[in-house]
Amino acid sequence: MGGVPESHTGWTFLTNHARVLAAIADDPNVRIRDIAAHCRLTERAVQKIIGDLEQDGYLSHTREGRTNTYRIEPGKVLRHPAEAGLPVASLLSLLVEDEARRKHVDGPLGDGSLGGESPAADETPAQPASDSHAPRLL
Repeated sequence: MGGVPESHTGWTFLTNHARVLAAIADDPNVRIRDIAAHCRLTERAVQKIIGDLEQDGYLSHTREGRTNTYRIEPGKVLRHPAEAGLPVASLLSLLVEDEARRKHVDGPLGDGSLGGESPAADETPAQPASDSHAPRLL
């Protein structure tokens, strides 16, 4: 077993629950150990978070042998009143899209430069779906 991940001080934009759910969305068969390493949490913390998410109906799992397969309820709405009506799938689509982009970063220092092939001239970069409620970033 690995040691306790390096702690973080200060605030962050995402909760640990969102990080764990995004890791599961990226791979429904992911091991708790791998979620913990990815999210920089202890395995026990991940187990507690998964329990919370299952208890509130955001997540369920089936067990086959030693493997858990998780299922996220994409239509379940986020809990905070400020996001009333926004399904968890909307949040996860942004987080999983970002994670996929990060997996393809090949720069020697993780500088964001892409390795491999460049997109064709007629291809446009992927953009998030237009949403009248989304903040406009400058």
